[in-house]
Amino acid sequence: MKSKSWFIDFQYNPRKDQADDVRNILLIVATLIAAVTFQAGVNPPGGPDFYVFLVFNTVALSTSVLVIMSLTYKFPFHLEVLIATASMLATYASAIFAVTPGDSFRFRYILIAAVFPFVLREKKFILFPRN
Repeated sequence: MKSKSWFIDFQYNPRKDQADDVRNILLIVATLIAAVTFQAGVNPPGGPDFYVFLVFNTVALSTSVLVIMSLTYKFPFHLEVLIATASMLATYASAIFAVTPGDSFRFRYILIAAVFPFVLREKKFILFPRN
């Protein structure tokens, strides 16, 4: 007898799950990721894998910001959320810039990581437009 996997009950089910509940859960998860990655970026660890950490941390932050902005689009106070998010990203960038040597070519990888989720989303939209 094969046992039923426990996580099937927690997976997204379009017949059972309401869109507003799914959006709220995604907003909570994206906000938690943004908070953790922002804090880690402002107080980064040292060591030989410093740039690897910064690149992946920046991808995580940018992706979570993209999710937050997408899920709050046309909501009340969307402009204020946009301003707060842009300010947070500017703070993150200034903290990263302060701890990263300015003459380092590796800084480019961090910039690429920051725009990667937005470019990926735009490419997907162009290749697979929604009706």
